[in-house]
Amino acid sequence: MKKTILFLILSSLIYADGEPFLAGKKSFGVTVGTDNSFGNSYTVVGANVNYYVIDNLSVGASYNAFLGDSPNLNELTVPVTYYIPIEGVSYRPYIGAFYNQTFIEDPYNDYNILGGRIGVSLQTSMNSFMSLGWVQEFSTSDKNREKKGYPEISAGFSF
Repeated sequence: MKKTILFLILSSLIYADGEPFLAGKKSFGVTVGTDNSFGNSYTVVGANVNYYVIDNLSVGASYNAFLGDSPNLNELTVPVTYYIPIEGVSYRPYIGAFYNQTFIEDPYNDYNILGGRIGVSLQTSMNSFMSLGWVQEFSTSDKNREKKGYPEISAGFSF
């Protein structure tokens, strides 16, 4: 299955102070983008939630629906991301891993992906950030052991 880059990810962080990476903080977001799979073009919409279990370490879940063509696709992803603290700067390098389950209507089989991500998050103000990174995916399907990577771009706003 060939994917293109999800070109727009809008995430919203909820926090009262200027430090979004502290234990107990939560983030909620939406995803809007496009994807090409099975030779078809899809509009992708989704939602995600993350929780900082300890300072700088988030665990989350996201759901994406692929709309507009056939076969019907849905994805559930569980990410873990660590933001490397650096004193006195407005950016944080990050590294993470994720598990993805893709659900496909018959006659196709569902499949799993394991992956990792690396990049930098830049806090642009007390209420916003931007991130730029790289995602690498590894399919665990017995029939398709595909590896692929793509850039990851996101922006976040607090409310």
